[in-house]
Amino acid sequence: MKKRICTVLAIAMLAGVFAGCGNKTTETKSSTAKKAASEVTESTAATETADTPTSDRNTFTVGFDAEFPPYGYQDDNGEYIGFDLDLAEEVCKRNSWELIKKPIDWDSKDLELNSGTIDCIWNGFTINGREAEYTWTDAYVDNSQVFVVASDSGISSKSDLAGKAVAVQADSSALAALTGDDAEEENKALAESFGELIEVPDYNTAFMNLESGAVEAIAMDIGVANYQLASRGDAYVILDDVLSAEKYGVGFKLGNIELRDTVQNTLNDMAKDGTFTKIAEKWELQDSVILGK
Repeated sequence: MKKRICTVLAIAMLAGVFAGCGNKTTETKSSTAKKAASEVTESTAATETADTPTSDRNTFTVGFDAEFPPYGYQDDNGEYIGFDLDLAEEVCKRNSWELIKKPIDWDSKDLELNSGTIDCIWNGFTINGREAEYTWTDAYVDNSQVFVVASDSGISSKSDLAGKAVAVQADSSALAALTGDDAEEENKALAESFGELIEVPDYNTAFMNLESGAVEAIAMDIGVANYQLASRGDAYVILDDVLSAEKYGVGFKLGNIELRDTVQNTLNDMAKDGTFTKIAEKWELQDSVILGK
């Protein structure tokens, strides 16, 4: 078996310095200035958990990957922004809640959710294969896993990736599609054909590896791929061959039906009055959204 899964630590460290934000963390990255809007907000959030009845709720804490544009990320001003965070902000506005944006280590998302430090996972979160692990909203984005390669790489199909080094984010849908227990046999065979399957902590690292030649392809979400390529000119392309199809939803702690229903009903209202579409258009994701269609 040719494949060996490894992590390029040196490049990951370089990416942390280059991006100016380091690896994902469970704390806000602007420390004191963004620790909380006030001591009142912080103490209120601490007393509320995911199981707090919606009628008694004042805050809503969203767990997200802060390096996953356009769904959620940190901009040059240190603000956390993105499509999913805009949706969450509107949901909070309509329910008179205060949104608390909590960047998390993606590998620790279940611990954060089950401990009650976050109310939901809302960040390009794939339903497929996780249906029984969370209480889900309806799917709102139809997404696919694809491969990104350099335009001049000579790679035009999945079969051309044989013997090549391919990067993938740790604990991602693309990794699951290639090596997971439920992965299709065709995809498992594809992964076995790679020279290397390299797990990286985030897509900033993946693109730095691709730019440096450390890898020759990235397996990733098409929405994130389109966003990344839009800012990189014509240096990279997305292969026509799709790795897998998937749908995004908001994941709540298993059994937390009341909070899920409140969020779902609010999203439905947003879809009906056009607000959902406007937010999608802002992030150029209107072709991917499926809620209300």
